[in-house]
Amino acid sequence: MKLIVGLGNPGPRYARNRHNVGYQCLERVARRHDLQFGRMMFKAQIASGLVAGTRALLAKPLTFMNLSGQSVRPLLRWYRVALPDLLVIYDDLDLPLGRIRLRQKGSSGGHKGMSSVIEQLGSDEFSRLRIGIGRPLYGEPPDYVLGDFTRDEAIAMEFAYDQAVSAVETFVTAGITQAMNRFNLPGEDPT
Repeated sequence: MKLIVGLGNPGPRYARNRHNVGYQCLERVARRHDLQFGRMMFKAQIASGLVAGTRALLAKPLTFMNLSGQSVRPLLRWYRVALPDLLVIYDDLDLPLGRIRLRQKGSSGGHKGMSSVIEQLGSDEFSRLRIGIGRPLYGEPPDYVLGDFTRDEAIAMEFAYDQAVSAVETFVTAGITQAMNRFNLPGEDPT
């Protein structure tokens, strides 16, 4: 089984925020594969079923971003998912708006949700899919990430979500290396 986690903050107030691209992407994966987020387990809203013909569990931690690891760790243990079968999807200020990038392992890059997951798992040896939201031209990053996409940004993000959903499907069926080869730009560091 694969565990696909989308990071974000729960509730309608945050639903369209830039910081919630992990949730937004996971909701598109669920729609494409006719899965429903109906169950609650370990402080997460989950959907389970087949993604591209492979058994998968989709999880949206409801702990708020900075405590996401509190959901991820017990889900991994309960379902006996190995670290190589975990993919975490989240926003990245350092990637241009709409660009995606996969990595096999690595640091949190200052992302507090990822810091929580790494801390709770005691390892950074799991795959991640970063979705670029760009940096603000004005203002501070905390205000920017908790703000909604502008209309033009939301339109630009639709292509990113399509790419991200395809990247999730590739990860599930062929693994992180194939997903990186297919979706990362040529010449990017593979780690």
